[in-house]
Amino acid sequence: MIVGIGVDVVDVPRFERQLARTPALRERLFTEEERDLPLRSLAARFAAKEAIAKALGAPPGMMWHHCSIPRPAHGDGRPEVRLTDSVRDRADELGVTHWHLSLSHDGDVAVAYVVAERQD
Repeated sequence: MIVGIGVDVVDVPRFERQLARTPALRERLFTEEERDLPLRSLAARFAAKEAIAKALGAPPGMMWHHCSIPRPAHGDGRPEVRLTDSVRDRADELGVTHWHLSLSHDGDVAVAYVVAERQD
């Protein structure tokens, strides 16, 4: 059963300007393992975090570090969602047991689409 869906689009040049203007933003938005990824990958991950927040109903008090999109550990290249603390608590509250995430970036645009699912 689908619990929620979310989608977000990021303008990569605008995102790059924001990161340059506010250097601490990179640390505020991304976990240590995410921070050194290429710009377009960071933009796609930020879009994923926004999409996940939307799928969960934008829980108050959500911390960006409580949601990460690590490099795929498995050979098929599918991105995974890793949740901790406040974001994991909200997902548990809603009964989310599985995430479907798609990331893409092309030219000046990065996009993420997510489906939060509960197994009934």
